[in-house]
Amino acid sequence: MRALRIVFMGTPHFAVGVLQTIIENGHKVVGIITAPDKPAGRGRKLRQSAVKEYALSQGLPVLQPTNLKAPEFLDELKALEANLQVVVAFRMLPKVVWDLPEFGTFNLHASLLPEYRGAAPINWAVINAEQETGVTTFFIDEKIDTGAIIASEKVAIDPRETAGSLHDKLMETGSQLVVHTLDMIANDKATPQPQDKNLEFKEAPKLTSENTQIDWSLSLESIDAFIRGLSPYPSAWAVLINKDKEMKVKIYGSEIEPESHSHTLGSIFTEKRKLKVAVEGGYLHITEMQIPGKRKMDIGDLLNGFEVEKGAYFS
Repeated sequence: MRALRIVFMGTPHFAVGVLQTIIENGHKVVGIITAPDKPAGRGRKLRQSAVKEYALSQGLPVLQPTNLKAPEFLDELKALEANLQVVVAFRMLPKVVWDLPEFGTFNLHASLLPEYRGAAPINWAVINAEQETGVTTFFIDEKIDTGAIIASEKVAIDPRETAGSLHDKLMETGSQLVVHTLDMIANDKATPQPQDKNLEFKEAPKLTSENTQIDWSLSLESIDAFIRGLSPYPSAWAVLINKDKEMKVKIYGSEIEPESHSHTLGSIFTEKRKLKVAVEGGYLHITEMQIPGKRKMDIGDLLNGFEVEKGAYFS
């Protein structure tokens, strides 16, 4: 059996669950690579990544390079004497980094590759109303999410799944898959399989302000899935026209009411602490929303102090 010396690379909470499981299963982690501290909040104080916070609590060495090709960083990385690198929700690595350890560098991706290659696989799987997704470990190569697959595990997507709930399910399943992958590599039993380069697949591009705006011309089910796929982060948004004023609002929760109607798409109706929007195929009930200058609120609480006039609509 090979003795593994692991360098772990990751930044967000998703990666913390995986790192913790690696350590709890007795694998030796010799160092952590994570993003530099960043200003956050109103005070713009420097905030550590979730992975850094956990790593420091475990007494692990932490490197935070801004340039992954910098000679001083590469010297520090080599000094850790790792023979395997594990990457979870980090950045694209140059070859000089991923090709360094004896047993290679593998990544955990939150989809069943080659489906949903890209930065936001969890969100897009929910947005596209998939019934199933999963996690995949693969050896990193020159391109994004194209390397040889080591192992994968399927995960069902519930009918009312959100990106947040699916995130937690995939983190748990992914953590176990990473440990399984480590055990295979330690026992020299990994048999990576190349991805089919000719296969058509759905992509998972980075989420931006442009592709997170609600299109009110879509179907009832599509808009509902879009909102769930962006909840709780980064959230779907829309422009509310109310009292002849425009405001950008964030929408975190919705329910559907299939029904025939002849209202203009995007028209808003309020009744009994409820807010619903006329869309193709019925009404979308907004259950959680945030208006500028306020916190995220249940729609009933929001309507207690925020008046939506007759004739208001989403553009």
